[in-house]
Amino acid sequence: MSARYLTLPVTPDLAGREVDFLLRKTLGLSGTVLRRVKWLEDGITLDGTRVTVRARVKEGQTLSVRLTVPERTSGVAPAEGPLDIVYEDGDMVVLNKAPGVLVHPGHGHFDDTLGNFLLWHYDETGDESDFHPVHRLDKGTSGLLVVAKHPHAQEKLKNQLHTGDFRRVYLAVCDGCPEPPEGVIDAPIGMAEGSLVARCVRPDGLPARTRYKVLEGGPRSLVELELETGRTHQIRVHMAHIGCPLTGDFLYGTEDRSLIARPALHSHRLELAHPVTGERLTFGSPLPEDMKKLIERRITMGKNEKRFEVIHQESSVMSASSLILRDTVTGALYLFVQSGYAGGLTPLLGADGRPLVGHPD
Repeated sequence: MSARYLTLPVTPDLAGREVDFLLRKTLGLSGTVLRRVKWLEDGITLDGTRVTVRARVKEGQTLSVRLTVPERTSGVAPAEGPLDIVYEDGDMVVLNKAPGVLVHPGHGHFDDTLGNFLLWHYDETGDESDFHPVHRLDKGTSGLLVVAKHPHAQEKLKNQLHTGDFRRVYLAVCDGCPEPPEGVIDAPIGMAEGSLVARCVRPDGLPARTRYKVLEGGPRSLVELELETGRTHQIRVHMAHIGCPLTGDFLYGTEDRSLIARPALHSHRLELAHPVTGERLTFGSPLPEDMKKLIERRITMGKNEKRFEVIHQESSVMSASSLILRDTVTGALYLFVQSGYAGGLTPLLGADGRPLVGHPD
């Protein structure tokens, strides 16, 4: 199995320094990482000879530290399974996750997760790396996910989370259209009473902020979202909170497997600094087919679809697929009711039988 080492040539300005100083200050390794490897024969070496962290270096020497360890400690068992690898090097791997696949092994899922599949891939390629996840995606969410190959890379990447160095941009299809079309949802999230799984917006919850922008509006809208915090189910909870739950969300909206078999959420773009080199990296994943179909199969209101705007939606009273629309040209009001892929517009009439115009009372 191949190991990953980090090396540092000793230049004149570094000569005379203690190994501990160079490992921590120059290479940026933490005490936790060093404690894992310093007991290994090749954990910390100078010109191939094992040294302690108190040794002092000389110009021209090469300091080396081992980043991976020979024995895996994650407890994840390798298992063969499909992987869509977007990027891989000695420190990290970026995956394009399929919907319906768990990231971590857990109850009832011990050999069918990305963690299992990734360790199988490492074994097949002679890589001794272990499973070091940096962030997570819900089972139903598709798209980009970064996994570290060793503890040092995991620490560096996790420290970037919720900062400008690590950007996570999602695409979602929601029922209804957020208003205003661009903004920030700043609403604390906590556990929903009576549930071990569901979250909700509540005053005593943890701070949560989500930026959103409507890319294509309508009775069903395509929205771009960016996380500023990383609460469980954050996007799903926030979108439901503003009255536009994700299409297909069984927990926070309305499940309709004839439309899509999961919440319509996709990790679309990742931007981060490489954990070792510091290089800025950007990765993208296009909208998957099941979400494309939601947009393509929206009820088309003729060539003038964009003339209609959503002016009334109450999730607690009216289902997310029942909306009041206004024709922006004539002002006429319509009731839009959708069932599966089918649906249609019904003009709203006043007591005198004439079309209502403007906003309903």
